[in-house]
Amino acid sequence: MRDTTEHANSYYAATANWQTDYPKLVGEHRCDVAVVGAGFTGVSAALHLAERGYDVALIEANRVGWGASGRNGGQLIDGIVEVDKIGLIGKRFGNEAAEVVRKIGVDSRDVVLEKIKRYSINCDLKFGFLDVALSQGDLDYFQSEIARKNANQYPHKMELVSKEDMHTVIGSDRYIGGMVHHGNGHLHPLNLCIGEARAAEERGTRIFEQSKVTRIVHGDKPKVVTVDGVVHAKKVVLAGNAYLGKSEPKLYGQVIPAGSYIIATEPLDADLAKELLPRDMAVCDQRVGLDYFRLSADKRMLFGGLCNYSGRHPKSISGAIQPNMIKVFPQLKDVRIDYEWGGYIAISIKRIPQFGRIQGNTWYAQGYSGHGVAPTHIAGQILADAIAGDMERFDVFEKIRHWKLPGGKWFANPVLALGMLYYRLKEIF
Repeated sequence: MRDTTEHANSYYAATANWQTDYPKLVGEHRCDVAVVGAGFTGVSAALHLAERGYDVALIEANRVGWGASGRNGGQLIDGIVEVDKIGLIGKRFGNEAAEVVRKIGVDSRDVVLEKIKRYSINCDLKFGFLDVALSQGDLDYFQSEIARKNANQYPHKMELVSKEDMHTVIGSDRYIGGMVHHGNGHLHPLNLCIGEARAAEERGTRIFEQSKVTRIVHGDKPKVVTVDGVVHAKKVVLAGNAYLGKSEPKLYGQVIPAGSYIIATEPLDADLAKELLPRDMAVCDQRVGLDYFRLSADKRMLFGGLCNYSGRHPKSISGAIQPNMIKVFPQLKDVRIDYEWGGYIAISIKRIPQFGRIQGNTWYAQGYSGHGVAPTHIAGQILADAIAGDMERFDVFEKIRHWKLPGGKWFANPVLALGMLYYRLKEIF
């Protein structure tokens, strides 16, 4: 699979509401804040800053939503770190810091919904999310998770599904139970990202595509340099995540790119679609190398997974993922695969997003470790708030020290792949 400056050959790109065609950055420009990367973090930061009245320039090497933000599974799930990480943050920095992180997780979903509603973004939003169990340990986790959230006055309804009742939520015999989350759901991520970018543009943000950043100058007078131009800014936001690469040497090696892949079937007969997912929910299992899947608006099965920590793409995405889909849904063994695509997510070794500053005026957030749509949105809001002077949420994450593996991805990816293999073997044995 070869990345180009245009979108991946995905179902999302084929059904985008609007094809972005913003100009290249040419010549000299000035602004209050220059944002590097037009994925969810960058677009969210730009939009929140523009809403506050800042003059923003958004700079993208390819197209808006080109990376993971426009290729992901489209699952809208609140939370920003796993429960055990909140506990560790509490032990290290106190209960108040832990509560800040917990609330960020709860609020993350609402940040997305507010933008969808405010700007009337058509992105196929549907509510309903199903976690499925393959083991008794999964079921025990579901019970403890509902109890924990109820104890914290969690605002959204959650319910357990017994093995006997699983047919009411999924047409598969593979699972022994489930947990339905009524507040989470799924959507078309590329249309969401493009819709938010257009909202930022309406608020005055200048957007530049096909403008690869070659150098970032930090300090009192930061600037962003591309192949054909330069932006002089008062502050810079780095939001490239897994695709930032070596454009900022201080962050290179802080996150590790891991591949994730999806296939999309032909549109399914209405009766078959209803049989497979009777309540049209997004679904995810609990394994390290998890499966995740849902129906698109036109009733295709979008089936993803195969999280690959080696840094190498599979020779055939369909060849690798279709057998997993058939294990879950034997009913789909003869359906046509219309799209296959993949891309990189950024893994933080601690599995906690990384927030920080470089020489005072360059701000960044990265390393969401597959948590997805909602955390990236609230990260953009946190960055915008911090730039505007509200540092409470940013400060909690900035205090967390992160490991940087030597040798960049050439060393880190094989080490991470071995570590993930260990956990996958534990799941088997």
